[in-house]
Amino acid sequence: MKMNRPEAEIRAARQSFYREIDRLALAPLWEVLHALVPPQPATPCVPAIWRFAEVEPHLMRASELIGANEAVRRVLVLENPALRGQSCVTQSLYAGLQLILPGEIAPSHRHTQSALRFVVKGRGAWTAVDGERATMQPGDFIITPSWTWHDHGAERDGEPVIWLDGLDIPMLRFFDAGFAEDGAQDTQPISRTEGTSLARYGANMAPVTTRTPFGATSPVFSYPYERTLAALEKLARDAPLDDWDGAKLRYVNPATGGSPMPTMATFMQLLPAGFSGRPYRGTDGAVYSVVEGTGAVSIGRGDALHAFEFAPRDHFVVPSWWTVRLSARDRCVLFSFSDRPVQQALGILREERL
Repeated sequence: MKMNRPEAEIRAARQSFYREIDRLALAPLWEVLHALVPPQPATPCVPAIWRFAEVEPHLMRASELIGANEAVRRVLVLENPALRGQSCVTQSLYAGLQLILPGEIAPSHRHTQSALRFVVKGRGAWTAVDGERATMQPGDFIITPSWTWHDHGAERDGEPVIWLDGLDIPMLRFFDAGFAEDGAQDTQPISRTEGTSLARYGANMAPVTTRTPFGATSPVFSYPYERTLAALEKLARDAPLDDWDGAKLRYVNPATGGSPMPTMATFMQLLPAGFSGRPYRGTDGAVYSVVEGTGAVSIGRGDALHAFEFAPRDHFVVPSWWTVRLSARDRCVLFSFSDRPVQQALGILREERL
């Protein structure tokens, strides 16, 4: 129905109507429709980089103020600058840097949130998952499946060890599905020798009669960097490089061929010295950890452009649908994770290679 009343009168009548229906917890869709269903993704997240040289002194300072046992997990959260106070690096992902000192124990607990550990620096620490320990080496990718007991510790004659924690905390918070439980003891009983899971499931073979222990999560919970790097080096040497990613591989659940965790995908890529990648974008925002080498990343959207130079152990975030371009000064190795499996399951993942 066409309205012939003056615009000012119409606006006043509408505001009066909105106040009236507000008392009934009703709101007009037409006032927010374009924001709810935008023409393209409009994440509030922004690109950011956390330089290890700046972060590490604060991690060490934290160790002077609180012990690993008291803190439960001594972590500095990587908060997206546009989402401060929400403990998230994107709207669906959490990231933080955890420190454990020689002789310390981060006590046993479990939670419905899935977690990944990517070892950034130091040797002599271990993580235990469901009765099996894995020694942590720089570059190793380690999984804590949902609702499995896990604890961390470090040998007394080892080094301070720092790793990247990645969790799906914001996703489970969205679904109101977060549960946690503390263990009866600081360290869980060890029932299997180290490497058992990798032997059972990590050699392109699987037990004949045993079902995978962690449901939709990979039965291999420790992926050694040595194996990953060897595969990437062979690809970079003997196979054509991808113009966007260099040599890039995704970690897999050997039981399904899918992602190691139902909510997070993980990747490792090698960029040869002098590599200059072409731009691309995707709806799965990603967090990167620089394993080796120096290079640069440019991340842009519209008129906004963020250009960061990176070095070993730096971390940066690429938000959803921001265009990213990677380049390497010398040989670079990059670990990354994203919420890709969830978007694939929902059929909403979108990518563009430009």
